[in-house]
Amino acid sequence: MYAYDTYDQAMVDARVAEFRDQARRRLEGKLSEEQFKPLRLMNGLYLQLHAYMLRVAIPYGTLNSRQMTALGDIADKYDRGYGHFTTRQNLQYNWIRLEDAADILADLAKVEMHAIQTSGNCIRNISSDHFAGAAHDEVTDPRPFAELLRQWSSFHPEFSYLPRKFKIAVIASEKDRAALRLHDIGIQIVRGDAGDLGARFFVGGGMGRTPMIAPMIRDFVPLDQLVTYAEACLRVYNRHGRRDNKYKARIKILVHELGADEYTRQVEEEFAHLLEIGVEPPRAELARIAAHFADPPFEDGPKHFDRSDPDFALWVDRNTHRHKHDGHVSAVISLKPVGGIPGDATGDQMRLMAQLAEQYSFDELRIMHTQNVVLPHVRIADLPALWEALDKAGLGAPNMDTIEDMIACPGLDYCSLANARSIPLAQRISERFDASGKTERLGELKLKISGCINACGHHHAGHIGILGVDRKGVENYQLSLGGSEAEDVSLAKITGPGFTEEGVIAAVDTVTDVYLAQREGEERFLDTYRRIGMEPFKEALYG
Repeated sequence: MYAYDTYDQAMVDARVAEFRDQARRRLEGKLSEEQFKPLRLMNGLYLQLHAYMLRVAIPYGTLNSRQMTALGDIADKYDRGYGHFTTRQNLQYNWIRLEDAADILADLAKVEMHAIQTSGNCIRNISSDHFAGAAHDEVTDPRPFAELLRQWSSFHPEFSYLPRKFKIAVIASEKDRAALRLHDIGIQIVRGDAGDLGARFFVGGGMGRTPMIAPMIRDFVPLDQLVTYAEACLRVYNRHGRRDNKYKARIKILVHELGADEYTRQVEEEFAHLLEIGVEPPRAELARIAAHFADPPFEDGPKHFDRSDPDFALWVDRNTHRHKHDGHVSAVISLKPVGGIPGDATGDQMRLMAQLAEQYSFDELRIMHTQNVVLPHVRIADLPALWEALDKAGLGAPNMDTIEDMIACPGLDYCSLANARSIPLAQRISERFDASGKTERLGELKLKISGCINACGHHHAGHIGILGVDRKGVENYQLSLGGSEAEDVSLAKITGPGFTEEGVIAAVDTVTDVYLAQREGEERFLDTYRRIGMEPFKEALYG
């Protein structure tokens, strides 16, 4: 994984010193909250319902045991003993005192981490496939390109004050594990007709109050022009994006209103101009970055293990993913225990995951946008010992891609933007389906819950999506069906009138019963929904 050079370290250290002075002036009353707000947001510090929240960047979801240990220590020292992993592959602390914020940033800087550009109208944390560098189906490791984009975009003077926040994802397989086409820019590394590698660009996706799927605007950009093409996309957006209405400021609105063809024409024109003046980072820089992502020394070894323990066998079947080296797998650590808060981990759990990464995964971890953690390089021979340690710590839930593996935002328990609670709903649904025994029969079923229209819980992309709204001061939940954030991307459609909390839990139960009754063969929930349409579900829900 990437390691800071002296420039990287100097950059984050300087930002810590700068913010320490800003926070001191706010605490002394020399800055008003209005004056301080843009300064704290540039450092990932939000003011939420009950306290400050700090969002820590984990670039493309990759970190090592030293960094994960530090995150656990910060949770214990400055928060309430836990942190929350997010759908942007970041970590949030929800109970931060302003007096401590600069010290936290200093502790992060000691382990090559920061909170820069995790908020504000800038290019946010670059996300990627959580199995990058390990997956059997990728054409190359996409993380060097994500790192190149991270370095290019950090403190970029032209893109520090965009019309609105901006999110980029990079993958390198046909299987989309990063919600690529629901980003402002989605970049897929592909192999061209001549066998060379290039980048396919999708621009103008997003969720929120106006969900849109990004159209492809170019099917092949040579890899040594990838940053230039991304810059062209951003320049056109920065030039024409709405700044008079924040609800119409995202690039998806610009692409929609201009039309994909006209937006593409302007990008190509800008791209040609940038190539002419020569702005692409030198190839030597990409080579320098790529050297940090060399494969660890994978080992041949046993490819089979004792499956006599049914709990262990189920965990292996559900929570491991095929590796590019046949002696290893990627192992998913579920942060979704029955009745737990999706994405939360205690300081002790973070330190344990760090220890297990050092012991079993070449000192490497990944954060998934589904709010779980991956040990990307585990020897098959080590799986029994790994599972035993995880199970003992309450981290061995065998529920990847099941209805119990739901995404949920913090909702009204923490967020000042939320209209309804997400966490208690997620807890009750997981308990209900665990108790009913339906999870096994349902198979792959992706449930996503958002507490407001901003869609941090990705409800638009759920096979089943739930959106909390405020109806005359009462929490109400809309139910949607048919979404997907994978390569078969689609946006969910609302079933009809909303439900109470109790009612939406029963509605999810009803919807899954319709699926089980209508399923043909090995169809997933999404396949059955697409075959039979909305009406059978509406009939069961509303009569």
